[in-house]
Amino acid sequence: MAYYHRLGQLPPKRHIQFRQPDQTLYSEELVSSKGFSGIYSNLYHIYSPTRVLKVLEPVPAKVKVVEDYSLLQTHLKTAGTGTTGTDFLDARLPLMHNSDVTVSICHPSQLTMDYYYKNGEADELLYVHDGSGTLYSQFGVLPIKQGDYVVIPRTTIYKVNFDSGNPVRLLVVESASPIETVKRYRNQLGQLLEHSPYCERDIHPPTTLQVEEEKGEYLVKIKKQGFMHQYVYEHSPLDVVGWDGFLYPYTLSIYDFEPITGRIHQPPPVHQTFQAGGYVICSFVPRLFDYHPLAIPAPYNHSNIDSDEVLFYAEGEFMSRRGIDRGSFTLHPGGLPHGPHPGTVEKSIGAKETHEYAVMIDTFRPLLLTEQALDFVDKDYPMSWTD
Repeated sequence: MAYYHRLGQLPPKRHIQFRQPDQTLYSEELVSSKGFSGIYSNLYHIYSPTRVLKVLEPVPAKVKVVEDYSLLQTHLKTAGTGTTGTDFLDARLPLMHNSDVTVSICHPSQLTMDYYYKNGEADELLYVHDGSGTLYSQFGVLPIKQGDYVVIPRTTIYKVNFDSGNPVRLLVVESASPIETVKRYRNQLGQLLEHSPYCERDIHPPTTLQVEEEKGEYLVKIKKQGFMHQYVYEHSPLDVVGWDGFLYPYTLSIYDFEPITGRIHQPPPVHQTFQAGGYVICSFVPRLFDYHPLAIPAPYNHSNIDSDEVLFYAEGEFMSRRGIDRGSFTLHPGGLPHGPHPGTVEKSIGAKETHEYAVMIDTFRPLLLTEQALDFVDKDYPMSWTD
């Protein structure tokens, strides 16, 4: 959930006549969540959004998980991974999955897309680890850059074109439930509170509309129920002349997240950035360490009794872990204690600050590794606490 935003031309009320210069009616479309009781936006199209030229054969797009992977602390050595496919969609490589969330990396070799994409069953969050570019959707033009979380509500029709000159590396989260700002950060009207680690000024909606009026053949790939469905429309989905509402893609930079600190070690919920059904997303950012005279900056040992913890190591030196590189993942499953590596607790005492960046995903159902993830498993990691 973001805040009310509007772009382009709009009639004075919803569901009334709104005509084009030739007196043809603009075609109104309500994009709503939770039926008619969640957040929504109203869009005004030059053409009807239902005009389909043809439907091509669907392509299987199921995630293949490993059912018999042992209960193990897991390090996925994805640091240094080269390209994982061609364009933004083809390059998605799923690593972990459950019924609530799929976690992938995406390192495309091709910088542009010649079609549009819609996830028909999941909200998406992109964390831009490297690279920059532009997301084009019916809601407008949204610049994206390194460090951005890009939140894309389900059914958004979009494509991403990346800038040349830098490699593109993305963390991709597909969510079976809406990805929202954290409820405890909001007042009863939805405004972010004073103690929130970010505010509305940090949330960036689309900047301008790109209106495409030309007719032709426009392919939209739609992900739904384990298939990539392929619809060809007679006009561009970017024929929207105006819209308003609360539902739209936006960015929030990890560099704008303001950390909450204290005299003693603060637990991970102070780093929470987003909420969703069955999991949360947290941001670890540069911050001052605890300032009690006897404080231990390194995190304490922790037993997850009902959640799995994923950490994606984005930037900096991670003082509680050894052998972890930029772009690695760790998965610490519920049922096993995890904690700092030997020697890192004593080493942390007296440290005043950290310069690390990491994205944490805590799930309340077990995460399963995918078949592709097995290629990245560090077999020595489960024993790394005994060195």
